[in-house]
Amino acid sequence: MFNVTMSQRLRHKAGGRQAVVRLESQVQFTERSMSDRTRALEASYPAYLEAHSVRYARALQATGYTSALVHSGSQRYAFEDDLSYPFKVNAPFKTWAPITDNPDCFIYFEPGKPPLLLFHSPQDFWHKNADLPNAYWTPHFEIRAIEERNDARALLPQDLSRTAFIGDPFPELSSWGVGGVNPKPLKSRLDYERAVKLPYELHCMREANRLGASGHRAAAIAFARGASEFEVELAFLRGCGQREHELPYNPIIALNEGGAILHYQVLQREPPAQHRSMLIDAGAQFAGYPSDITRTYARNDADFTALIASMEDMQLALCASVKAGVDWRDIHLAAHQLTAELLHDADIITCDVREAIESRVSSVFLPHGLGHLLGLQVHDVGGFQANAAGDVIPKPEGHPYLRLTRVLEEGFVVTMEPGIYFIEQLLEQARADGRGKHINWTRVEQFKPFGGIRIEDNLAVTATGCENLTRDAFAANLREPGDA
Repeated sequence: MFNVTMSQRLRHKAGGRQAVVRLESQVQFTERSMSDRTRALEASYPAYLEAHSVRYARALQATGYTSALVHSGSQRYAFEDDLSYPFKVNAPFKTWAPITDNPDCFIYFEPGKPPLLLFHSPQDFWHKNADLPNAYWTPHFEIRAIEERNDARALLPQDLSRTAFIGDPFPELSSWGVGGVNPKPLKSRLDYERAVKLPYELHCMREANRLGASGHRAAAIAFARGASEFEVELAFLRGCGQREHELPYNPIIALNEGGAILHYQVLQREPPAQHRSMLIDAGAQFAGYPSDITRTYARNDADFTALIASMEDMQLALCASVKAGVDWRDIHLAAHQLTAELLHDADIITCDVREAIESRVSSVFLPHGLGHLLGLQVHDVGGFQANAAGDVIPKPEGHPYLRLTRVLEEGFVVTMEPGIYFIEQLLEQARADGRGKHINWTRVEQFKPFGGIRIEDNLAVTATGCENLTRDAFAANLREPGDA
């Protein structure tokens, strides 16, 4: 079921020389892969920056501004404490530069000029000073260091009356004389266009999926060995090589009944007496771009294993329906049709598919939206926008938790994450409102100890279909260095 790890191959390979050759091959493969990725970023970033600058210039002109000042965000502290919360950079700042770990930086953009990066580098003997960046993207910026946030004002034009500030306002901003703070017409235009990803962004998202798939493989092995939820998370972190605060979101790692809690936030330190199932929703991050991946596993239960296999087939069928020009709401409603068929075939519901849809029995088992835009944020902005003006596309009646209502365009990246869950609260509501007559409660009681199933991939929409970033990453992860 799981590929043999490199360390296992080294242990079992006869002869020290063969082991050395295998290890050298791994190092060369890793270095070559890193070099290839760096070249791809170097080649694609200039075109991305040019297109992004054009987007900004167009949006500024349309809304009456001549420049933009974008803030990375500030460090936040616990109440009456000197302990800070983990820093999360503002997404609009990341649209310019992949700086994710440094508060109080600024990008000043004026069309026709190179963007100015004001890089926060305080003199502080308590912490390591941030070094000025030197990477594939830095030659395209004018970069100046600032020691304090307010030092930025002296390096900006004197007149900022037609400058739009984007970010969380801070106290001294009121004296800087900016023309607007997060003006909605400007933000709506920028958010709407962010949905279409350019080649550089897709490179980053492929890498985020590669890292996420590596973490998922390590987590699956830990589950198979009987690990606790906490131990599974440690395996995931090791597998993707990232610290918890570097991840795009806290992993959801739910054993057994915990899989019925959609945003399960507990990490039990002790393994359960019996490992029945694991639902893991976890992603990695690269250059500010996330992956968002979910898998479900079973141990020693043929019926639940078969249910996972049915969900796998259903999820792949939904992935195959994704292409430019398709209304996401139609795919979401089709998911409820397929969910009703799955539930009927598994003898979990007793009514036919039409009745399950009309009575919303399917929503008892699939209460959430099918997916969302993925970009610089996990739940990326612009998912409901009808146009750059910010008009809203409504959700289908009876589906309040849908996070995407747009018609898909080439370059969109979306998550595809159908699921079925045995949630006590929703089951009790169904008992009370009459929908319970359509439910086979014996089968429900059989599956409740397993919690639920969710399978999630990240899809880059093309003109004729989609590129499955997640499945490609898992497939590549199966190959080991030196294999043909």
